[in-house]
Amino acid sequence: MRMVDLIEKKRDGGELTTEEINFIIEGYTKGEIPDYQVSALAMAIFFKDMTQRERADLTMAIVNSGDTIDLSEIEGVKVDKHSTGGVGDTTTLVLAPLVAALDIPVAKMSGRGLGHTGGTIDKLESIEGFHVEIEREEFVELVNTHKIAVIGQTGNLTPADKKLYALRDVTGTVNSIALISSSIMSKKIAAGSDAIVLDVKTGAGAFMKTVDDAKELAHAMVSIGNNVGRKTMAVISDMSQPLGFAIGNALEVKEAIDTLKGQGPKDLEELCLALGRQMVYLANKANSLEEAEEMLKEVIKNGKALDKFKEFIQNQGGNPDLVDHPEKLPQAKYLIEVPAKEDGVVAEIVADEIGTAAMWLGAGRATKESEIDLAVGLMLNKKIGDQVKKGESLVTIHANRENIDDVMNKIYENIRIADHAVAPVLVHGIITE
Repeated sequence: MRMVDLIEKKRDGGELTTEEINFIIEGYTKGEIPDYQVSALAMAIFFKDMTQRERADLTMAIVNSGDTIDLSEIEGVKVDKHSTGGVGDTTTLVLAPLVAALDIPVAKMSGRGLGHTGGTIDKLESIEGFHVEIEREEFVELVNTHKIAVIGQTGNLTPADKKLYALRDVTGTVNSIALISSSIMSKKIAAGSDAIVLDVKTGAGAFMKTVDDAKELAHAMVSIGNNVGRKTMAVISDMSQPLGFAIGNALEVKEAIDTLKGQGPKDLEELCLALGRQMVYLANKANSLEEAEEMLKEVIKNGKALDKFKEFIQNQGGNPDLVDHPEKLPQAKYLIEVPAKEDGVVAEIVADEIGTAAMWLGAGRATKESEIDLAVGLMLNKKIGDQVKKGESLVTIHANRENIDDVMNKIYENIRIADHAVAPVLVHGIITE
């Protein structure tokens, strides 16, 4: 088998066999196939696409390029959730204890963030003493006993994906649905879950800017999951404005606690219920999505979801008192209001740019080496469609530096006030096939 023949086959619109795809990924992972040939293949895939079968085979070849996590010792259907990323995306912090409160195992492998705010692990480390460095045996034991645990990502999951992603980034082939979907799904499948719920974002703060593109990606990932034996569903959710009010690590933990009490932002609660009901349904705990949603609402109402969050924190070395006393979370030195310059209605909040403002404060990482300040961030006081009076606060800046003119200007540039506005639809669709 020669790589040049396979490049030409895909360039001319041919369909690669399972054996050919395995040959490519294995050879590239071992360093036997050079970057320039894989770059050529990636460009051919970009223009000629792949069939559903090819995408599934590519995903499994990437999965098999490194370690996989065996969760078979964990009882029950293991359901994972993946978000394609956004601003103020606090859903995992709410969903994990919410779903675990219904006796569904949530064995979560999470990463650290690069971008607007920290990843799930960074956010959880806002909680004094909380740690994710636990051995596999303890991880399995925690999930079997308490239904919930979070660990950091291991070093050798999907090494082919790491190489491919770095190559796509510098060869103009990032925006290929076949390559994006196989990249995302390979990591989820390698992490060992039986079922996967995908939160595919669309809008200014998302990778997929249009609803149609988000739906195409969701269909591709759901198809891959179902083709390789993982029950998979997706929600298309809006990220034209930040989710919830909080953007920043400790601030988002506080918002997650409020949501588990039934006192959180309406959009965050709505999305958590939309994703959570799929997780409950795929775990065979409910006969319909409607029944699943009622079960989730009940564990919020009766306090079991909040109790599960406390239990989860305590099990991983954290101080559960923070749930009842969130003022003990890291606090910024300065709280600075951003007053509206005119009367009107909030018509636009450009999510990714507002996220960048939070990153400038130190809430996120500009590079892998950047240090995160867990206390800083932004609290939105208005969302799209809200009335605002001149002088009323649009945003509260939580900062650990006095001079925040750069952040203030960024916020003003990216929140537009007009005579009228229509609040965006939060959930644009559910994808099941």
